[in-house]
Amino acid sequence: QVHLVESGGGSVQTGGSLRLSCAASERTFSLYIVGWFRQAPGKEREFVSAITWNGAVTYYTDSVKGRFTISRDNAKNTVYLQMNSLKFEDTAVYYCATKSSGPFPGTATQYGYWGQGTQVTVSS
Repeated sequence: QVHLVESGGGSVQTGGSLRLSCAASERTFSLYIVGWFRQAPGKEREFVSAITWNGAVTYYTDSVKGRFTISRDNAKNTVYLQMNSLKFEDTAVYYCATKSSGPFPGTATQYGYWGQGTQVTVSS
């Protein structure tokens, strides 16, 4: 069992920045692939970014490349998503999730543990 807690969401104007955090209390978190997903009202869940256990490899969906940066601090059992140049279409609930093994970045259904999400709202 992995308990994930997201934080850092909020309301920001277009072009602004937010940094999301995904924290876990379990030490095994440092061994997992961690992904960030988002879901906007009325839309399908979208795979945003992912990072391998050691941070050596990352994945970004095309719409956030060059604007979002994923990183992790295993000493703090935390993964971050730095979001810059935010756009209205980035508005969504953002979730982090873990994947213990298998191909990277995989698909959402392969991520076993999920946080409860944090709301990001971007307005003009």
